[in-house]
Amino acid sequence: MTIGWLLAAEAGGFGVDFNILETNLINLVIIIGVLYYFGGKFLGKTLSTRQSAIKTAIVEAEQRKQEAAAALAEQQQKLAQAQTEAKRILAEAQTTAERSREEILKQSQIDVERMRANAAQDLSSQEARVMRELQQRIAALAIERSEAALPDRLNDDLQRRLVDSSIASLKGE
Repeated sequence: MTIGWLLAAEAGGFGVDFNILETNLINLVIIIGVLYYFGGKFLGKTLSTRQSAIKTAIVEAEQRKQEAAAALAEQQQKLAQAQTEAKRILAEAQTTAERSREEILKQSQIDVERMRANAAQDLSSQEARVMRELQQRIAALAIERSEAALPDRLNDDLQRRLVDSSIASLKGE
């Protein structure tokens, strides 16, 4: 170390110091001193600003967390209300469906009874019509047979007696 200074001092000016450790220590102390003197305020101010920004961010994050928790609670309450409403609507729909089913069954029962009554009435009217037709045919056949048999049985004497009895019944005797 002394050799380097000696070489520099003998030359009469600046010299090269070949002791790297000693030179670096002096340089480091000078740089740290300059940084501390000039950069202390700047670094302190920057760190203080950064600290306040982090505190503000933490407070805002906590507020957002509380708001999110409140929003979550509100949404859960709305979900519970919606589920309750859905259950009520489902129960109401089932009740309405059951009521409609019963009304449809009742109406179909009434329709079946009406159809049976109509069928019975149609059957009765068909039966009555058939009976009338049979009576008319039987009467027509009886008249036909009587007319066919009458000329053989009716002679002049019998005809005169029938005419006389008819006239007498008309006079009221």
